[in-house]
Amino acid sequence: CEQRQGKMMSTSYELISEGRKLADERGTKLYGLLLGDGIEGIAKELGGYGADGVYVCDHPLLKEYTTDAYTKVICDVVEEFKPEVLLIGATNIGRDLGPRCAARLNTGLTADCTHLDIDMDKYVNFLETSSTLDLSNTKFDMEDVNLKMTRPAFGGNIMATIVCKDHRPQMATVRPGVMQALERDEARTGEVVDFKVEFTAADMNVTIKEVVKEDKKTVDITEAKVLVSGGRGIGSADFVPVLQEAADVLGGVVTGSRPVIEAGWLDKDRQVGQTGKTVRPDLYLACGISGAIQHVAGMESSEVVISINKDDNAAIFSVSDLGVVGDVKVILPKLVEAIKKVKEEKMN
Repeated sequence: CEQRQGKMMSTSYELISEGRKLADERGTKLYGLLLGDGIEGIAKELGGYGADGVYVCDHPLLKEYTTDAYTKVICDVVEEFKPEVLLIGATNIGRDLGPRCAARLNTGLTADCTHLDIDMDKYVNFLETSSTLDLSNTKFDMEDVNLKMTRPAFGGNIMATIVCKDHRPQMATVRPGVMQALERDEARTGEVVDFKVEFTAADMNVTIKEVVKEDKKTVDITEAKVLVSGGRGIGSADFVPVLQEAADVLGGVVTGSRPVIEAGWLDKDRQVGQTGKTVRPDLYLACGISGAIQHVAGMESSEVVISINKDDNAAIFSVSDLGVVGDVKVILPKLVEAIKKVKEEKMN
C-alpha cells in the first residue's frame, strides 16, 4: 500500500477493495503492507476499505523510496507470512518495485493488470467428482487455486489472462484507476501488526542525499470528475487553449491521447490510455480522438463519453454515449460559447 510523505495514495484503497473481493471468493484473509517512517497512524485507514489487518514496517530508512530497502522489507514479510497473492499498484514506484521483488522471491509477475479473478474451476470439478466418487478421505488443497490475471497484450489488440501455477506468491501490478475503491466503512477496523525492520550496510546500495521536487504544478487526472481530451484531430498545439477553455467552463482538466503527448502538445502526466493513465470521470469529452484500442482501454469506464470527430466511422463512437460528427475546431468553440451563455443566464 503506497504512501508518500505520510499520505496514502488512492491506488492503495483500490487494491484493498479489489483484494477484499478476491479474499472473500478465495475464503482467506486480506492484509495490507505499509512501508515508511512514522506511518502507523494512517495504517488504520485501510481497515475501513476491507483489510483484515495491516503489516506496518516503520523505519527511518524507509522514509523515502529506494528499490533496495523496499525490496528487502517486502521480501522479508513475504518469507515470514507466505501470502498466496501479492498485489502492487502499477505506479512509477510499483513498476520499479514489483519486478525486483518477483525476481528475488523466484516467482512470476503479471504487470499492468486491468482485471483480477479467482480460478475456482479446479475446486468446482473436485466437488462434482466428490459427488460421484468416494473421496470422503480426500481433502482439496485450496493452495492449488490460482489467481487469473488479465492485462492487454500485443499492443492492446488482445486481452491475455495469465496464471502462475507453480510458484508463490502469485504477483501482479495493477493499473491505477481500473479497480473501484469501496466506500469507507467507518465501523470496520483491522488489526495493526508492527513488523520489525532490520537493515545492514550490505542491504543499502543507494543513499539518498537530498530530495528536490520539481517546481511544477501537476494534476492527478485520475481524480478529475470532468476530462476534456484532445487527439491528433485537434491539428496542433495552437488548439490546446481551446481545450483548456472548455475544461474551465466545465470545471474539468485537459488530457490527451498518445499522439498529442508524443508531439509535445501536452505533458506526459496528462496522457490517457494503455501507456498513460486509466481514468473514470463523470464526463469524458473526446475531441478529435480516433478511438484506438490503446486509448479506449484507459477511458472506457467513464460514466458519460461525448465524442467529436469528423470521421463518422471513428472507433471512438462505439464507446460513446453521444457522438457529434464534424470538425472539432469548429464545434468545440461553439460548444464553449453555448455553455458560457447558459451559465450567464442562470446567474442572471
